[in-house]
Amino acid sequence: MKRKKTVRKNAENPQLEMTPMIDVVFQLLIFFIVTLKQEDILAHLDISRPAPDSEQRDEQVEEMVEVIIGHLQTGFSMNGVIMTLPELDRRMRQLASVDKEVPVIIKCTGPSRHRRLIEFLDICAKYGLKNLSVFSM
Repeated sequence: MKRKKTVRKNAENPQLEMTPMIDVVFQLLIFFIVTLKQEDILAHLDISRPAPDSEQRDEQVEEMVEVIIGHLQTGFSMNGVIMTLPELDRRMRQLASVDKEVPVIIKCTGPSRHRRLIEFLDICAKYGLKNLSVFSM
């Protein structure tokens, strides 16, 4: 008996074409970009705006207070004006009576004493000022 020899063709290794796949990916990307619904960010912010007919404050409110601790002999300077601790206490009381949310920037010089910073922080706590930032110079 004769056996038939089966002839096998050398089958080429199948390769996956990348071009159609890239085309599909770009089509999907374009579809999702076009159909994306942008939410209005400003609509979700929790902002309390004053009413248009609200009365204006007669007192002048400072935007920001800068206090330098360790300035010369007195130890304190507020917005460029050299002060003693009682003068600074009086100014902070006036400021707190107008606006307790005013930002207070506290800058401590290198040779300043820790006690001076604590005294000023006590004054701020006494009048309810909580928007404080402390920096070292």
